[in-house]
Amino acid sequence: MNPNLSKLHPYPFQKLRDLFQGVTPTPAYRPINLSIGEPKHDTPEFIKQALAENLAGLSNYPTTLGSEALRQAIAGWMARRYGIPAPDIDRQIIPVNGSREALFAFAQAVIDPAQDNPVVISPNPFYQIYEGAALLAGAEPYFINTLPGNGYQMDFSTVPAAVWQRTQLVYVCSPGNPTGKVMNLDDWRALFDLADRYGFVIASDECYSEIYFDETAPPLGALQAAHQLGRDYSNLVMFSSLSKRSNVPGMRSGFVAGDAAILEKFLLYRTYHGCAMSPAVQAASIAAWSDEQHVRENRRLYREKFEAVTPLMRQVLDVAMPEAAFYLWADTGESDTEFARRLYRDCNVTVLPGSFLAREAQGINPGKGFVRIALVASLEECVEAAHRLKNLTA
Repeated sequence: MNPNLSKLHPYPFQKLRDLFQGVTPTPAYRPINLSIGEPKHDTPEFIKQALAENLAGLSNYPTTLGSEALRQAIAGWMARRYGIPAPDIDRQIIPVNGSREALFAFAQAVIDPAQDNPVVISPNPFYQIYEGAALLAGAEPYFINTLPGNGYQMDFSTVPAAVWQRTQLVYVCSPGNPTGKVMNLDDWRALFDLADRYGFVIASDECYSEIYFDETAPPLGALQAAHQLGRDYSNLVMFSSLSKRSNVPGMRSGFVAGDAAILEKFLLYRTYHGCAMSPAVQAASIAAWSDEQHVRENRRLYREKFEAVTPLMRQVLDVAMPEAAFYLWADTGESDTEFARRLYRDCNVTVLPGSFLAREAQGINPGKGFVRIALVASLEECVEAAHRLKNLTA
């Protein structure tokens, strides 16, 4: 067996199951699950129709690069969304089966384990795939704590030069999971300068990019930032997904885009990895990337929930509206695991302890004392959960 498997931590939701072992939630309330970031809004009918109308494609093997029509749809969306020149559909875009598998596979293709103790940097707390990808690629994870004191920003100046010299890959997540933090142009400039100096690759996870609250101010993307700074996409790859944007997590559809030289090698890796997208899913993805009306409606539903729930939560927790994404990152003022157990036992509401999403780094676990509340359930359920929370802490 691969010895690096022994370095993997249990996934947060396995930890949550273990935490709740032996706990019986009160039967006085119906269960409300706000722990997992799984979109619950209805999948638009036109996407389901496009999928159904193209089931004949199941009789063909798909190509790893996907159809030209899909890459054209993605390139058009990127140009409209980010105000950048449409990427080269033959060299700068690869459709993927959701951003999760691509984020993991990317490290396996990028990391050179023969070099001296390679490092992969990620935010902390973080999406657990970053750590697993680093470990199984033979690299050492290094975490940058994102803390309330600096607005949950990744402070790249805290990383020692000796670590940067061994760094081969940096994962960033903007908007962030779990904090909703959005990187601004100065953040990107600082990271690009470091990449120029040390030669590492940037993997920008932007799966929450279309969940935001001000229609006039969408989050800045990595390629958009590079374009605004007059740069090309050297050593830069972004990862995007339809799961949150279009409420199709079961379709497993996204894309990577950016540095053509890196994507050429990543495509080679993927031809052996064997993860081409189903032709029927490609057709449904074209429909999804080509429409914005359903995305605006999706944002409206999230905005409605945040505006209703955040003031209620704020009465009992230290919490504020995020810049984007669909999580509330709440300071409980006590043990996050004990808080989650009590909330589950006494209110039948499930949230995720923040310490499960982080590692101890520089002497602290930055998720300790926080819980992640995913406002993915219906408005009524989210409001009811907030009222139950008030009763818990009364």
